[in-house]
Amino acid sequence: MDDAAVLQDLNRTGEQKVAFSTRITSLFGIRAPILAGGLQWLANADYVAAAVNAGIMGFITAASFPDDKSLIAEIRRCRDLTGGKPFGVNVSMLPKLAQHERVDAIMKVVVDEGVAFVETAGRSPAQYVPLLHEAGVKIIHKVPAVRYAQSAEQAGVDAVSIVGYECGGHPGMELVGSFVQAALAARRLSIPYCIGGGVGTGAQIAAALAMGADGVIIGTRFLVAEEIWAHPDFKRKVARASEGDTMLVMQSLRNTVRILRNETAETVAAIEARGEGSLETILPLMSGRIGREAYVSGDTTRGALAMGQALAFTNEVAPLAAIVRQLVNEAAAAVRRLDGLVSLGH
Repeated sequence: MDDAAVLQDLNRTGEQKVAFSTRITSLFGIRAPILAGGLQWLANADYVAAAVNAGIMGFITAASFPDDKSLIAEIRRCRDLTGGKPFGVNVSMLPKLAQHERVDAIMKVVVDEGVAFVETAGRSPAQYVPLLHEAGVKIIHKVPAVRYAQSAEQAGVDAVSIVGYECGGHPGMELVGSFVQAALAARRLSIPYCIGGGVGTGAQIAAALAMGADGVIIGTRFLVAEEIWAHPDFKRKVARASEGDTMLVMQSLRNTVRILRNETAETVAAIEARGEGSLETILPLMSGRIGREAYVSGDTTRGALAMGQALAFTNEVAPLAAIVRQLVNEAAAAVRRLDGLVSLGH
């Protein structure tokens, strides 16, 4: 049976019959080796619960909530929506400690509320590893390059996710693609790792596993999930977009970010091209509050909207469970196709 026939057979019943077994599925207790990474403003209880109930893992983005009280309420709402199944919280830390950060308070909430998993990003989570591990919390740290993943492994995290050049948000300064990152990580890491950046099909998941990864992390592909609370016009824009509709900006500030190509992105790029890039000229345009308005209004012409090259695969709005089922079935078909290509002997 070829891969198309396998996929047709897997999709016929509309049920997710396939389960994978990797170090990531074991760590998170999930059926498919997929993490729905934290999405600023968007990864709330509805989205995360949909991910967990679909057999993958999701993370509530703590920075989306203004105070401990609202974050605690969201965690408890997610617990209700998952029927008590474990889920995660995303904790973003600035590269350098800032006075206004709430990281200490967020970590206390995570521990007090019995959250099972934490996804950290930004600077090293080393100072929080003992606290979280003592409470039984598993930690996955997200980085833009394998060398940072090695440092995170030394710091004692349980797993890492490595996002390549293609990712939405922050691909780092080195701009190494996901294909290279996946193979390099297999040589340099001993803890479980996921690969992200441009992942939007099951065949890519199978490829990542074949290269040694234990799973993938997905953001952009899930922006068209019905459970994302953003305005329908926002999702329609994402569904119409393609892999060429993003730009890299803020390289002049050594804080490269990939965002949707729009008026804001073009303005920032023009400022940088003139050699006028600075905190004063760029940061007001990149304000997260402006970007959040796009999710509320559906107007994507303004705001720094993090999206990756997996826009190539965001073709229609669908329930998250349906997207996951398609990805899993495609991955299974790809694995079976590979198995059919191998012949041992002379």
